[in-house]
Amino acid sequence: MKELLRTTDPVKIAFATALLEGEGITAFQMDVHMSVLEGSIGILPRRLMVADADLDEARTVLADNGLDGA
Repeated sequence: MKELLRTTDPVKIAFATALLEGEGITAFQMDVHMSVLEGSIGILPRRLMVADADLDEARTVLADNGLDGA
């Protein structure tokens, strides 16, 4: 698994996941429950992971939809 996206914005994570699922790329969210440790203030980023073989295609999908460098 490789990290595709790291952000504190849950909307970006949801949008990216939906885009990837539409292309048949499985994505896994990590650090979703870290808010328990941070007190729900949203300072710890979430990570979106994809399989090594899907990384290049996933980056292209995000870039084509304005999420490159997010």
